[in-house]
Amino acid sequence: MSRTVHLVVIPTRKEAQVAAGELAALLIAQGFSITTSSDVSISNVANLSIDDVKAEAVIVFGGDGTILRGAEVAHALNIPLMGVNLGHVGFMAEVERPSIAQIADSILSKSYSVEERIALRYAVQRGGLNVSEGWALNEVTIERDGTTMVELFVQIDDRPLSRWGCDGLICATPTGSTAYAFSAGGPVLWPEIDALVLLPISAHALFSRPMVVSPKSKIVCEIESSDALLSADALRKFSLQRGDRVLMTRDSSVVKLAHVKPTLFTDRLVAKFKLPVEGWRGE
Repeated sequence: MSRTVHLVVIPTRKEAQVAAGELAALLIAQGFSITTSSDVSISNVANLSIDDVKAEAVIVFGGDGTILRGAEVAHALNIPLMGVNLGHVGFMAEVERPSIAQIADSILSKSYSVEERIALRYAVQRGGLNVSEGWALNEVTIERDGTTMVELFVQIDDRPLSRWGCDGLICATPTGSTAYAFSAGGPVLWPEIDALVLLPISAHALFSRPMVVSPKSKIVCEIESSDALLSADALRKFSLQRGDRVLMTRDSSVVKLAHVKPTLFTDRLVAKFKLPVEGWRGE
């Protein structure tokens, strides 16, 4: 029975397409079927819509943004997702770029390591009905959809927390703590930590600090102004109205990140931000 691997490739980088083509050729020679949902043309690789994908793993050639697109497939099929570093060190791809042959060997033998990342689940309630729902690997944001700030009333575990007039609110996973939430002043969470980050953006309030919340908590954000926009990983967007309630909880499923070589998150942090560690005497 033929084994299948799905490729997600950033279409604007030629080197990504070349590397994906090299991997496809090696795996096809071993009897694999290769598919892609990206807007690229690779020899002997079938182009499919995301809904038609059936594979044992997803390989991404691109940065963290492209990896989020690959996560759409991996999450739906509950299969591993491997990101190949193309020169810009991210937090989800390999720190040191493995050779194409090493990647092919790890797929063939299934010798890659897998780490599970928690995800977020959200639902938008309007008039007592769910009008939108979905998930996010990095973050769910509720932001102003115009020139004026948005008015939000946030509750945690059925208890009121605060009202904020602000630019928005970020609810992030540990994976997303190094993305938008980090840029807005949130803490860095090691991915092994079971927690969520809750962070108001530019709030007009005495208390507007980033908070680390239990993954068992139920976070509710009520919209008290006329316009707002929900965004999940910047891939799924939904326009919010006054009176809408956004419920955010930990998702029951996980995203499986695969690595040819296991790497500590500390090393990723150092590589990403080029932190000064010269002279370290550790082994």
